[in-house]
Amino acid sequence: MTSTVLKRRALRIEQHPTIPLYVFTLAAEEVHQVADVARISRDEAGKLIGYQRPEKKQHVKQILEYLDGDEVLFPNGLILALPSDVRFKSSPGPGSSDGLCTSGTLEIPLPDSPDAPRPAWIVDGQQRSLALARTRNTRLAVTIAGFVAEDLETQRDQFLRVNTVSPLPTNLVTELLPEVGTLLPTKLSARKLPSVLVEALNHDKDSPFCGLVRRPSTTVEQKAETVVTDNSLTTAIQEALNSPSGAFFPYKNLSNGTVDTATIRQILVIYWSAVRDTFPEAWALPATRSRLMHGVGIRSMGRLMDRVMMTIPPTSPHALEQARAELALIAPHCRWTEGRWPDLNIPWNELQNNPRHISTLSNYLLRTYVQEKAKVA
Repeated sequence: MTSTVLKRRALRIEQHPTIPLYVFTLAAEEVHQVADVARISRDEAGKLIGYQRPEKKQHVKQILEYLDGDEVLFPNGLILALPSDVRFKSSPGPGSSDGLCTSGTLEIPLPDSPDAPRPAWIVDGQQRSLALARTRNTRLAVTIAGFVAEDLETQRDQFLRVNTVSPLPTNLVTELLPEVGTLLPTKLSARKLPSVLVEALNHDKDSPFCGLVRRPSTTVEQKAETVVTDNSLTTAIQEALNSPSGAFFPYKNLSNGTVDTATIRQILVIYWSAVRDTFPEAWALPATRSRLMHGVGIRSMGRLMDRVMMTIPPTSPHALEQARAELALIAPHCRWTEGRWPDLNIPWNELQNNPRHISTLSNYLLRTYVQEKAKVA
C-alpha cells in the first residue's frame, strides 16, 4: 500500500503510440526516493536480472564535487522507467497541448516505508543519481525523462540504445543482448547471436565451457571458477560467423536472414571439447597459468576452428574423434603453460590479448596445422 503521492508539473510527449513518455523535474533528494538501480546479476535459477554496471566511485566523486559547489548548472538529466500506476492529469483548457506535447501534472505513488521497493528504475544516469543522493544541494532541480515500462525487456532495450555515445563495457552489452527481443540497431543486432551462443556455452551441461565464462553478473564467489572472459569467446564466434571462410558462414542464409543456430552450437561444443581433451593440462586454469584460456588463446584457437571444422560433418558420430585427431597435429608445437613457443621465440606467458599477438599466434597455429597435415597426407 502507498500513502504518499508525489506530484510534479510535467509534459507528456506524444512520441510512442503505447508507451507514455513524460518530462518533469525532481529535487536531488527525491531521486533516491523515487528510483532505484537495477544491478545486473542472476537469480538462483541462473536467470539474468537487472542490467546496470557497478558503481564507478571516482566518477561519482567527481560529479558530487561539482554538485556541492555554489553555482551549479546540471542539464544532464536522468532517464527513468516508471511504474504503470503513475497518473497524468492534463491541464484544463485548449492551450495545454500543441500536438507534440501536453502539459499537466504527473502523480507518482511512493511506498509507505523507506525499506519498501521504490516505484521507478534508473535506465540512464546511475552514476549521476548516486551523486545526487549524496549532494548537500538537496533541492537542486533535476531534469527527468520517464517512460512507463515495468517489463525488463523494454528497460534493457532502452538502456542499450541510450548508452551509445559513451559506450557501455563490451561484456555488459554481451550479457544483456540475449535478453532483448525487440529490433536492435544493426551494430548491436550483429552481436546478438554470438551473445546467445556464449550464454548457451556457459550454461549447457554438455558444453566444455559450462560454468567457466566470466560475465558482469558473475558473483565474487563464482569468480574463482570462471576463467574465460566472455568478450574473447564472443568475438571468436562473431569472426567465424561473419567471415566467408569462417566455420559458421555456411550456416547463414543471407537471402532470408536465417541462421542454423543449433548446428553452430553443435560445432562449438565438438571443437572446444576436442580442445579441452587435447590440452587437459591447460584447460580450466586461470589465464595467468594457461594462455589457452587467455584472450589470445581463445581468439587464436577460434581462428584455427575455421580450418579444422570446415571438413568435419557436425552430425557425424565420429565428429569429436575427428576433431581430436586434427588438433593432435599441433599439440606437440603448443606451449600454453610453460616454455617458449617454437618459431615465435616468445615465452608462453608473454603472449598478450592484443591484435599483434593474436595475429602472430593465429598465423603460427594455422601454418603448423597445414604443414603437419601435409606430412600425413
